[in-house]
Amino acid sequence: MKFIHRLAYYLFGFSVGMIFLVFFLNKKGASCDYSPNARVKKNIRLKPKVYSEDVLAKIQEKNLDTSYVAYLLERGRVRFGESDTNRALCNLYVITGKKDEKSLRLEVENCDEHAVIISLSETN
Repeated sequence: MKFIHRLAYYLFGFSVGMIFLVFFLNKKGASCDYSPNARVKKNIRLKPKVYSEDVLAKIQEKNLDTSYVAYLLERGRVRFGESDTNRALCNLYVITGKKDEKSLRLEVENCDEHAVIISLSETN
């Protein structure tokens, strides 16, 4: 069999497999969160969140809302260099990102059963 025929069979099978994946497995909500950044954010997103009094006051003062926190947990970047992952009970993670021309910094204590939002601040 010539190389061009083998290539055609391969591409046909590959395209059928991709169509199968896109249409059938996409509906199941499967995700591939393999990077450390994605795993940490997904772990925090799935837990109930508790907001500290400081964060609630800042949200009211700066005319922010909790959608900024949700946005950072979805699209932000975990700063492992600034985070403390060797704590005894709850690891502390620093997540940064931009939304609506604002650079935001979020500090989250990730405990076993819940996540505590410790601080939310605007950075330059």
